[in-house]
Amino acid sequence: MPPVLFLLMLLGALCGHGLAISREEKRRLKNQVVEMFDHAYQNYMDHAYPADELMPLTCRGRVRGLEPSRGDIDDALGKFSLTLIDSLDTLVLLNKTTEFEAAVRRVLSDVRLDNDIVVSVFETNIRVLGGLLGGHSMAVMLRDGGQHMQWYQDELLHMAKDMGLRLLPAFNTSSGLPYPRVNLKYGVRGPETRTGTETETCTACAGTIILEFAALSRFTGDPVFEAHARRALDFLWEKRQRNSNLVGTTINIHSGEWVRRDSGVGAGIDSYYEYLLKAYVLLGDDQFLQRFNIHYASIMKYISQPPLLLDVHIHKPLLPARTWMDSLLAFFPGLQVLKGDIRPAIETHEMLYQVTKKHNFLPEAFTTDFRVHWAQHPLRPEFAESTYFLYKATGDPYYLEAGRTILDNLNRFARVPCGFAAMKDVRTGSHEDRMDSFFLAEMFKYLFLLFAEADDLPFDIEDYVFTTEAHLLPLSLSMAPHSSAILSNRTTILQPEEELDDSNFDWTCPNTRLLFPDPAFPRNLREPIRSVVDKSCPRPAPYREPGMGRPPLRAQDFMANNPEHLELLRRMGVSLIHLKDGRVQLVQHATQAVSAVAAEDGVRFMQEMMELSSQQQKEQLPPRAIQIVSHPFFGRVVLTAGPAQFGTDLSKSSTGVRGFVTVAEPYTGCTEITNAEYVQGHIALLQRGQCMFAEKARNIQKAGAIGGIVIDDNEGSSSDTAPLFQMAGDGRNTDDVTLPLLFLFHKEGNILLEALKEYREVEVLLSDKARDRGVEVQEAEEGCLTEATTPTSFEPTGQSQMSTLELDETVPEEVTPSQEEVSPAGEDTSPAEKAPEEEGGPTDGKADLTQPKEDSERREEPEGDVDSSSQSVDELLADWREDLEAFKQMEKDEL
Repeated sequence: MPPVLFLLMLLGALCGHGLAISREEKRRLKNQVVEMFDHAYQNYMDHAYPADELMPLTCRGRVRGLEPSRGDIDDALGKFSLTLIDSLDTLVLLNKTTEFEAAVRRVLSDVRLDNDIVVSVFETNIRVLGGLLGGHSMAVMLRDGGQHMQWYQDELLHMAKDMGLRLLPAFNTSSGLPYPRVNLKYGVRGPETRTGTETETCTACAGTIILEFAALSRFTGDPVFEAHARRALDFLWEKRQRNSNLVGTTINIHSGEWVRRDSGVGAGIDSYYEYLLKAYVLLGDDQFLQRFNIHYASIMKYISQPPLLLDVHIHKPLLPARTWMDSLLAFFPGLQVLKGDIRPAIETHEMLYQVTKKHNFLPEAFTTDFRVHWAQHPLRPEFAESTYFLYKATGDPYYLEAGRTILDNLNRFARVPCGFAAMKDVRTGSHEDRMDSFFLAEMFKYLFLLFAEADDLPFDIEDYVFTTEAHLLPLSLSMAPHSSAILSNRTTILQPEEELDDSNFDWTCPNTRLLFPDPAFPRNLREPIRSVVDKSCPRPAPYREPGMGRPPLRAQDFMANNPEHLELLRRMGVSLIHLKDGRVQLVQHATQAVSAVAAEDGVRFMQEMMELSSQQQKEQLPPRAIQIVSHPFFGRVVLTAGPAQFGTDLSKSSTGVRGFVTVAEPYTGCTEITNAEYVQGHIALLQRGQCMFAEKARNIQKAGAIGGIVIDDNEGSSSDTAPLFQMAGDGRNTDDVTLPLLFLFHKEGNILLEALKEYREVEVLLSDKARDRGVEVQEAEEGCLTEATTPTSFEPTGQSQMSTLELDETVPEEVTPSQEEVSPAGEDTSPAEKAPEEEGGPTDGKADLTQPKEDSERREEPEGDVDSSSQSVDELLADWREDLEAFKQMEKDEL
């Protein structure tokens, strides 16, 4: 079937069901999308260009190497003006032809691709190569129209070929799977490359190449690019699990062995499936559709549990691999529309829509009962993508309302003076200084198309296929010449194609009109799902009593700066180590205790400390929000703050505490406040260190402050790279502290201090969750949002073993037990599912209660109600490590 006809049949809109949004309202929403894009794009150009991305909270560009590393997520940045290139075809779609022409000239004159920098092959392919090809497609379309771009001589295509050649060295492996990273200047081999030693990559990273590389080959007439992309896809197909017909998440690029055997449609795999189907649409090669259909049948058999999509093990597909879903799977209903399987698309989309309405945005991960698992939201476009495709397929105005919800939430919660800021925590509404290029490349395309009429578009959208980054490639490429001989010589030997029985495939596209003979049919699918999500509320895990044994020193009485306590620890074989990041680590060597009895006391003390941490974790509140509400911020900048275990409980205040900020003197707040006349009636800014938090609170309270904000003195610290903690008391009764005290890391604190320096009068709101910008918060919708935490579990270690406990130290104040799972000495992962590299997890002989140090900023606490008494340490630890590895992989698969 010709690809053009295939796409048209799938995306043919139906007659609208029910009452539609008026044409005037659609036009207003379309214009609002354009205004929002202008706000994001112009701020990038004004404050960030030629940097790769805009940092919208600090109004400057993110230049790799000048900002603190965010781990793998920075591999997308190559000092090639990423956001500008990613936005090229969006400018044309939004009828900004003049801006597009200026942007192309900027790219041609300013952008260099030969930088000595290591970048992600996957991200560079979909964002830069895809952006250049999409820009070229638009330039040719405009040039052929005879009015614009008459000067254009395929310069973007020449740049695209240059980039393609810089990516090709990554494919120099025996398997044909690419290395995950490449040096733009030196490739992957040799000491100057600083890469080429990796042994594994994600399935999506290796399988999301074919659209861009095939388009490059057919635009230029050079088949080498398409050949390498096909070879990688062939190898992944050959390595699928033959019984389940599923692929794993991570694969060894040399041996082809699966490193991680969990399989789903989200992070690590998502766009592999997408590109199989879209490669058929773009290139007209039946083999891609055959493979997709085999995979899709297995997905619907094992992974799809409408409305849920749950990961399974490829060798045990009836066994779920995890109990949460990640936000990247939100693209899948849109792919199901392209496939023509509309019913499950409606069901999954409705689930995602209800989770969105519950939390304002899709959290990075959420549990099967729709609670927050990872609380971030980096302005991902996948839900908007599926909303657009479902509207195209059904014509149901319900999806226009879903699009309006996306628009409203972006403007109410993510919009800041310098652009749109990612959400650090959807529960509090706090921001992250981040606006990824995909936000401009994808979000505004899909929202504009959702609300636009056909005559609003500068070209026929049906003539193009969307890449995973929403770049536009013309379907006419299917007719472009390519060398079959070269392609066949470069592909690996597959199993006989006779195994692909044509009788198993649906070669025709269903008429969507016949799917919905009753206009109420989609609504009937949605209602039960909405009810399920609405009735799901978090419940705290039951409190578990501490261990029976009573050591000479109780965990709740321990203070790191008490010499008597330290001596008791020494006698029990427990030593205390001060870490550079402000924590202290408790390490027990049972053989170093003064006696066997003391060693047993040490084991009980460590157990009690972990129990105490677990209890505090269950009792602790979510992070708090500091919202800058004065001019010119007007509530659009929200900072993530740590709570205190004393003082005003902001979760019990409907209004929070609002006031102007003043720097206390002395800044440490450790003695009587000398500028009390300025502190009185204000929120005092304090520096961390030199005394207890409670002492600071008492001093500013005595001076008449209505609240306090403690700013970390550790330069460079940030909630992006360090876990938040609760500020503990000083061992005494703190009922006398009646004001709220919140904690900011150095980076977030500097945003507040810089605002105070520039505007002199800065008003903030201290609250449990950021209030709506200019609109009353709908408390009824929030009544179901309760923090859930994962309790810990511990088994006493033998006397010959060592156990380690890491806590947070408030330099040199109190010790606060932090969060995360506990690994007793000698504990390991399940042999069947063990990953070879567990960089962020607890190591053998170590009980770690701190937040895991991941490769990037995604450091939200894994949540969910787990009864430790009914779950073994083995199970807890295995689950925790699998979850941690999965989210490490999410960083490598940004889209």
